[in-house]
Formats: sequence, C-alpha cells, structure tokens
Amino acid sequence: MENPLLLFPQLNISASKDKSYYKVMKSMTKEEPHKASKPGAKQKRNRLSLLLQKPEFHESDHLGKPGNLAKAASVSPEEAVRWGESFDKLLSEKAGLDAFTKFLKTEFSEENIEFWMACEDYKKSKTAHELLPKAKTIFETFIQKDAPKEVNLDFHTKEVTTQNIHQPLITTFDTAQNTVYRLMEQDSYPRFLRSDPYLNLVKGRNPSRPTLRRRSRSFTVNDFQGVRPDFTVW
Repeated sequence: MENPLLLFPQLNISASKDKSYYKVMKSMTKEEPHKASKPGAKQKRNRLSLLLQKPEFHESDHLGKPGNLAKAASVSPEEAVRWGESFDKLLSEKAGLDAFTKFLKTEFSEENIEFWMACEDYKKSKTAHELLPKAKTIFETFIQKDAPKEVNLDFHTKEVTTQNIHQPLITTFDTAQNTVYRLMEQDSYPRFLRSDPYLNLVKGRNPSRPTLRRRSRSFTVNDFQGVRPDFTVW
C-alpha cells in the first residue's frame, strides 16, 4: 500500500500540528502577562496603604487627641496654673483658648466654644450693615432647629434669640452666649482641669514625649575586681 502522503501531497500533518501548537503557545503568552499584573496591582495597593499611614496624612487627627494640647504652642507651667484660677482667665489667653478648644473636640462638644467665639466676633461689628449677615450666619449655624452645630439652649432663650434675629443688635446673642458660657464653666471646664494633658502642662511635662526610664544598674568590670574564682564547683 502506498504512502498516503504521496497520494495527497496537499495534506501536511506536521503543519497542522505546528499551527495548533502555535495557537496554544499564543494563548499561554496572553494569559501570563495578565497573571503577572495581579501581584503588581497588589503591591501598588500595599504601597498606597503604607503611604496613608504616614503621620503627615493624619496631622489634623493628632491635634484633637488629649495628649497633644501643647503641640501648637509652648506653654509654661506658670501659664497653665493661671488657667486654673478662673474660666475667664483661661479664655482670655490665646494658648488657653486653643488648649480648651482641643479638649472640647475630644469630647465632641466644640460647638459650644465655637459659638462663644462667634458671638465675641459679632460684638466687634462696627456698623449695622455688618450685623445682619453675621447674625444670620450665627443663627443658621448654632441656634435654629437641626443646625449643623446646634448648641444646647433652653426653650425661652432660643425663642427670644429667634425673635430678635429679624432686627439684630449688638446684644442679640448675649443671653444665648451667657447660657453656653455657664454650661462650659460648670461642666467642661472642671473636667479640663482634671484631665491628664492639663496636669502634665502644670507639672512641666511635654505630653508628646514619653517619660524616660532609668536603666537598671548593670555589673561592670570594677564589680569583679578582687573577686577570686572558686574552682571547687568544677
């Protein structure tokens, strides 16, 4: 029987095998870069997560923590002691006001001191034209129902303030400001004076630096001078 390849010269089995082999290899080469790209993406995500963990990305968070009241400015123990004389003394000094504001942020009640400062700024207005826009902003931010930073006011105080807002005067927010002032003086201020960050300032300690521990005494060469070895144990 004659060889089939001689009868059908157009049939090339080896060529068909080469083509199928080429298709398989081609598909494998397409898949390999895809698989290799996955570890690269994972590494990028890891690098991004490490980058976000750096201190500079969370600097604002650190300022709100109790252990960082003295980071913004250097406070002497004598100055910190003066803050304990009265609540008015604390608020009259910029460093004290900053420290107390940071403390209130740790208790999620900073809207009280922000309202008080807004009222102080409001009373510095020079003309009647300045009063209306400032009064509107203060009312919408701190006074009205469901305000973004609504302060805790009794019903009577809120009603009087709401009525006076239509024709604002320098004294429009006096009653509300005094109410919030007394609330901070009787509630938040005593807790501030008992807080560890404040007590550290009074003692002259820097809250951002850990206390150094003394090293335990170790033996030196001099400790063994004059000591004769005992070989009887051998």
